[in-house]
Amino acid sequence: MTKFLLISGDSEKESIVKDTFPSDEVITTVDETLIFDNLEVEEPDIVILDGDLTDLDFKALCRKIKQYPVVILLILGEKKYNKDVTHNVNLFIKAPIDKRLLSATIDSALITRQTLIKMTKSNQELAASLYQLNVLYSTSSQLAGSLDKDKLLKIMIEGIEKSLNFELSCTLTFRSEREPVLMINSLYKISDRLLEALKLRAILSYKSLLADPPFDIKIGNLKIEKNIKHNIKEYDFSVLRYDNMFAPMQQNDEFYGFTEIYREKPFTTEDATVFQTLVQQVTIPLQSASFTQELKATNRKLQKLERLKSEFISIVSHELRTPLTAIKNAMDIILSGKAGEMTENIEKFVSMGKRNAIRLSGIINDLLDISKIEAGKMDFKFELTHIEPVIEYVKNNLTEMAREKGLEITYTPADESAEIYADSNRLEQVLTNLVSNAIKFTPSGNIDISTKVVNARELHYDQCFEEDIKKLQGNYLQVCVEDHGIGIERKDLNHVFDKFAQIENSLSRKVGGSGLGLPIARQLMESHNGAIWCDSEINKGSRFYFVVPVANDKSNFNMIKKQLIQKAKANLSTVAIIKIKSSNDVIEKLMNEENLLNKTYMANSLIEKEGVLTTLSMVVMDGDKPSAEFLKKKITSLVEQKKNVYGECDIIYSYDIEGEVHEKDSYSG
Repeated sequence: MTKFLLISGDSEKESIVKDTFPSDEVITTVDETLIFDNLEVEEPDIVILDGDLTDLDFKALCRKIKQYPVVILLILGEKKYNKDVTHNVNLFIKAPIDKRLLSATIDSALITRQTLIKMTKSNQELAASLYQLNVLYSTSSQLAGSLDKDKLLKIMIEGIEKSLNFELSCTLTFRSEREPVLMINSLYKISDRLLEALKLRAILSYKSLLADPPFDIKIGNLKIEKNIKHNIKEYDFSVLRYDNMFAPMQQNDEFYGFTEIYREKPFTTEDATVFQTLVQQVTIPLQSASFTQELKATNRKLQKLERLKSEFISIVSHELRTPLTAIKNAMDIILSGKAGEMTENIEKFVSMGKRNAIRLSGIINDLLDISKIEAGKMDFKFELTHIEPVIEYVKNNLTEMAREKGLEITYTPADESAEIYADSNRLEQVLTNLVSNAIKFTPSGNIDISTKVVNARELHYDQCFEEDIKKLQGNYLQVCVEDHGIGIERKDLNHVFDKFAQIENSLSRKVGGSGLGLPIARQLMESHNGAIWCDSEINKGSRFYFVVPVANDKSNFNMIKKQLIQKAKANLSTVAIIKIKSSNDVIEKLMNEENLLNKTYMANSLIEKEGVLTTLSMVVMDGDKPSAEFLKKKITSLVEQKKNVYGECDIIYSYDIEGEVHEKDSYSG
């Protein structure tokens, strides 16, 4: 049945319309208020407007009627009509009305109206599909950027809500094996009995999904997290009669939970596709998040075990060193003859005992050093120095050992002396290890020590050392220890610096050793922001290299920073690296501000100028709550108070907590 709204006061025209369409409904009025009431309530298909009416503003009336999904037919009278009127009308018929023409015109109008309705519906569906696709794309992008389980689920639920407009959603997930969580997102608050029903439904769904559930969920141990949008009304059991969709979050054999949504308006096939797609999209990131979580937990356990191991080694080594020192002293007394005369055999065996005591003492010292380095408790005394005194000391100290084997230690210094920021004692330890190893593994020939200044881009090394060396930048002092001994096979090069490793051959077994000398040297070089590596040829000899940065403000600052971070890790405290970047004059004014940047802060600082900009970096040590917070507030407060002095400056605070950089916040004046 077609509905007509006839806007006319002419009874004859009303009679003609009714006679032409006897089985359809015709509503007649000329009152403007009733016209729009009928348009809202009755929702007519055709509006027939009598052109002879004089009391109505046709222009305004037609514009308003056109906002409704109707076809407007104008009965043309004698008067002239403004173009604004004719442009807003769909069809025309001339008075006097011909019934056959009226019927044909209306039939044509109804066909046009049906076409328009279909087009409108198609456009609406297309717009809805495009919106859902946009939500899917946006949600997918957000999911790819997180490895936090809670955040991933929140992104998924927001995506489902945007694309499907649900009234209620329930998502079961697991923060750990012992912590099942039911996340409820609802348009309105939910009653207590509905909450209990949702909990029971979630538990039953969980048990029905898994043949052998890994964890027994009960009402009492199911944690509830509610997100309620409005409290103006309350949902009860009736919401369970709404249309609903359910999807598990599962990847292969891994189960991460499920989500279920309810909506009063029925879901379409397209809605189901969108829902399943969003749930599937979150499953892979959830798997990655679980792997990451497990990896972090495993790393924490390994770090704890490593710390316990280092503490055990340290304790045992200290306990061994005390009686060993007493044994060694006793043997020294016996060999000196103060304990009485010795026979040749006694002296031989006591000397053998002393040599082994010294060797054992060296192994214990190596164990102590490696445990200290790994725990971040190795003491360093960095200062500006040169390598020449270090080399001369080691050369003089090991000359006798080399001479006993018929070897000679030679030294070729660099063309020019280079200043380095280093701990001389630790460099002596590294060089002593390299030279003594060269002596041990060289049957005959010379041990050559050489130095030169090189740029990181000029370094030559085997590919197996690339990870250690590619991070180097700038100029370095390179020290090379070359021997003409047994050499090392290329396949064994990447194991040379492994702990407790000795390359298998008869001579290496003969000379023995703890296998810790080179790993200690590697760790000491890392602490100096340098590197150590080697190359070798079988039966031709080996060359061991190490590099230390040539002293400059940046290398010195990086050395201090690394040392303080190591100490912070050992003490389970924090380090904050504050970076203030602004114009040269602003930084200079900040540094000259009274009671702002005192000697404590400036002692561990670096100033880098890049044209008109300057970066001031400071290392601030602290315990649980960084002192950097206090310093940051002081700087921010000062800049805000003195805008006339500092103007529009940009200050960034970067925090380096246990070696991981996080930009906490920034201030723009």
